[in-house]
Amino acid sequence: MTEERPPSRRGSDRSPVHLDETAKRIIEQLQQDGRRSYAAIGKAVGLSEAAVRQRVQKLLDTGVMQIVGVTDPLMLGFSRQMMIGVKCEGDLETIADELAALDEIDYVVIAAGSFDILLELVCEDDERLLELLGRIRAVRGVVSTESFVYLKLRKQTYSWGTR
Repeated sequence: MTEERPPSRRGSDRSPVHLDETAKRIIEQLQQDGRRSYAAIGKAVGLSEAAVRQRVQKLLDTGVMQIVGVTDPLMLGFSRQMMIGVKCEGDLETIADELAALDEIDYVVIAAGSFDILLELVCEDDERLLELLGRIRAVRGVVSTESFVYLKLRKQTYSWGTR
């Protein structure tokens, strides 16, 4: 089953949202434990359960945050994690959209620098990776790719949103 993610707020077509200190504290509570109850969050930030529920819903509705379960790919049998730099010719947004349609790719960004597009993906093994690289290179407008295989994850955090 494939789930569609809500549209990201990233990109030049979106304006920043100002968060007050209470909203930031609510987000921090959920970053510590995404299943924390509204009552517990309310106690920590000084609001009623109902007020927290409303504020969380507003944060979700505006796309400021998502509440998701984050898995460990290795524990689920995905032994290959990597970043792929893609050099392109042609319309980058069209190419990025076509690459984003590939299920194994979980992150697509149009970039400035040595690569036009950066992809992050997980797959089961080298055989699947080889097949996927072929599909990426077959996308019209992809000129070349460079793969950066992750050997060991040292840090991954999602707490930057409240700084």
